Amino acid sequence: MSNFQDHINSAKRTGNIEFSIEERRADCVISRMPVTAGVLNPYGTVQAGAMIWLADVTASVLALEGQTIGENGKGFPLAIDIHTNLLGNQRAGEIKAEARFVSKGKTVQVIRTQVIGNEGKLLAEVTTTHILAK
Repeated sequence: MSNFQDHINSAKRTGNIEFSIEERRADCVISRMPVTAGVLNPYGTVQAGAMIWLADVTASVLALEGQTIGENGKGFPLAIDIHTNLLGNQRAGEIKAEARFVSKGKTVQVIRTQVIGNEGKLLAEVTTTHILAK
């Protein structure tokens, strides 16, 4: 795109999100995502959806710990609510997501994921509620 307005007027949208799960424990999952051109918005900061996707998948990995997924996905922790507070942003470096249980019931699980940027700056607080698929 030649400028910001051209991007806004364009019908085409592309992106590329990639991250790695760094640590898996029964009570915490940590993931890291490099800030690359594919996750930036036209303003040059990380697109909010990329941060939310990182947090949601990290939380889902935590919810899956110790679970056995049955035929047709039975037992998969479906997200039924995602609440996000966006608190900051950045243009380069990497972003870390740390997911921990708030409540771990037999059918409903609530997980809070902190999205943390450069120098430990809190970028987002994401709370997800999951139910087990039947």
